[in-house]
Amino acid sequence: MKRIVALTLVLIGLMMPATFAQQLYTHDKVEYSFELPSTTWRSITEPDAAHEHPEFVYGDRLDGYLTIRKEVVEAGTTPADFAQRDADLKLRFLPGFVQGKQDPFNGRLDGVTMSYEFVRTGKPMIGRTYYLQADPRTIYALRFTGLRDKLNRIRNQTDLIARTFKLK
Repeated sequence: MKRIVALTLVLIGLMMPATFAQQLYTHDKVEYSFELPSTTWRSITEPDAAHEHPEFVYGDRLDGYLTIRKEVVEAGTTPADFAQRDADLKLRFLPGFVQGKQDPFNGRLDGVTMSYEFVRTGKPMIGRTYYLQADPRTIYALRFTGLRDKLNRIRNQTDLIARTFKLK
């Protein structure tokens, strides 16, 4: 019985570091923060004079790529309205674009998600954008893209990033 208890405690101890791998991302030049769920996520571009928005990758750009944009909209524009406008004006021009469905999303900021498929360099890609409403005139767009099979595997991580996204 003592061996079973000892083995259980060892296994729990080995799993604990993975639980605490989350890192809070914040920067002086952005108005928000969020949690990166694993150390595989890393920043490749920080906000500076040349780059207004941060960019992140999950290991490799094809495995998972994240950009964050602050969008100023007319008062009364909902995240769903903005998502449709974004698809009509920008995304539909991607090669092989196929629009998916919109779903409501709840986190520290609420909004909608929109998934879509496209082709890049002959490879099937997917995109998943979280449109989060900060106030009546501000919507943040968290745009994730990656190879179809790889980005789908980390969907729980993209959801966590969006759920923990908050204004400072």
